[in-house]
Amino acid sequence: MRFFGDFPAKTDAKGRVFLPAAYRKVLAANGEEKLVMRRDLHQACLVLYPESLWNQMLDALRAKLNRWNREHQDIIRGFVADSEIVELDGNGRFLINKRKMNEVGINQEVRFLAVDDTIEVWDKDVFEQHLQSQKDSLGERIQEAMSDIMA
Repeated sequence: MRFFGDFPAKTDAKGRVFLPAAYRKVLAANGEEKLVMRRDLHQACLVLYPESLWNQMLDALRAKLNRWNREHQDIIRGFVADSEIVELDGNGRFLINKRKMNEVGINQEVRFLAVDDTIEVWDKDVFEQHLQSQKDSLGERIQEAMSDIMA
């Protein structure tokens, strides 16, 4: 499953926002009804995972971690505790709770960004600042990352 595109949207007073139709079509075509939302580990945004992908990721993480190791339990606890199930209403909207909005600086205007098999939700201004800071070096970073196979 792959998502494509970058879409602007607005949250309403309750924090509800429409998931872009292009993403809803991909989810429906793949039989996905639920998403899991959590804060990104590295950036000030939220990530939406199709439920089946989330379950695969948890299985892979759990396979690497020892249930009887305190540090490993803290890792899994921290990763899972920040997650929540997202179900779209009949209009294709979902709720971003106020705590999550505050954690990543989401105001009213958001940007949905397709990142392979996940969807990121950014505050519009935060995203534009991030994009501006990254665009000048993108080509160089791709070249570096791909140098071993581009010989």
